[in-house]
Amino acid sequence: MFQSVETNVNFPKLEEDILRFWRDEQIYEKSLARRRAQNAERFVFYEGPPTANGMQHPGHCLTRAIKDLFPRYQTMRGKLCERKAGWDTHGLPVEVEVCKELGIHSKEEIEKFGIEPFIQKCQASVWRYMQEWRRMTERIGFWVNLDEAYVTYHQSYVESVWWSLKQLFDRGLLYQGHKIVWWWAQGGTALSSGEVGQGYREVADPSVYILFPLLDENADEDAGESLLVWTTTPWTLPSNQFAAVHPDLEYSLVEGSVNDKPQRFWVATALLDTIRTKVKQELPEVDDRCEGSSLIGHMYRPPFDFYYKTLGREKGKRIDGLEDFRTWRIVGADFVTTDSGTGIVHQAPAFGEVDFDVLLREQSIFIHGDGPKLICAVGSDGKFTDDAPD
Repeated sequence: MFQSVETNVNFPKLEEDILRFWRDEQIYEKSLARRRAQNAERFVFYEGPPTANGMQHPGHCLTRAIKDLFPRYQTMRGKLCERKAGWDTHGLPVEVEVCKELGIHSKEEIEKFGIEPFIQKCQASVWRYMQEWRRMTERIGFWVNLDEAYVTYHQSYVESVWWSLKQLFDRGLLYQGHKIVWWWAQGGTALSSGEVGQGYREVADPSVYILFPLLDENADEDAGESLLVWTTTPWTLPSNQFAAVHPDLEYSLVEGSVNDKPQRFWVATALLDTIRTKVKQELPEVDDRCEGSSLIGHMYRPPFDFYYKTLGREKGKRIDGLEDFRTWRIVGADFVTTDSGTGIVHQAPAFGEVDFDVLLREQSIFIHGDGPKLICAVGSDGKFTDDAPD
């Protein structure tokens, strides 16, 4: 009455037998036909499309298996779910693959090769591993209609995206703004976090300690004190706009030596011993300690003065008619910690999402758009602009 069960189960063979049964008996097609005959409610499923110009890895299997849960569940709930497959034929994975074949590396080399020929090679590249993708999709039991898949480079798809954007615009759901994104300087384009992760590797970051000289109460002359700032991205220092402290952290004014010259500078008290070890100085405290909230609002001279001069200052001297620079001042921020550094964080809003949030917050204080403007001393090609010093 019952089929005998083998004592030694071969799971891969068992899976293949089930897949063969589904295919030979057209189980997927019958499940759709039954729901159509019942005039069942539709559940629309468009697959988030993979890029097929590379071989699969376990992550692809995992995401496709997770996707499969939703249409199967909705089908079991009695709905008609025609699973629409898709192929992502845009993006850097495609371009990088073709660049490797051609032995080119930059946007300029692509333009020299020819935009149209390059596009054609990209279109051919995305179908290179199609059969492997089909086999993997079937092998993991992912029911999806690959024969009528949408393709992102097809004109119908591109026009549908523009149509969608137009609908959002007409409803007032689009806005213009700025966002900090990963950037590929060599190719001159933005990157997604997934694309960045493809080339992720651990590297040794150069780090520097730098002094930000504080200005007096009138913001005219140096106050004889500085902020000791530590950063692992020294190339962003020309675009510095703020120095962040934690309002509730305790800070100490200490005395040290820089290039054999005495200096007085502020650091987080909790990091004093660590900093003493790294700079190999005693750094005796020379004044009472204070909370970070007492430092907020003080202005300082930035590490590079080319923007500083543009906005009207020469070595800390005010030019008549300019009363407030609104930038190069100490701000409070809860993300400042004593895990590393000096407890004072260099802020370059053009290069960090958290830093940019600080700029937006500071801009919101002012009306009529009079707040601090974004400073960026690096061009889209990854090189310093003409504003930066030689």
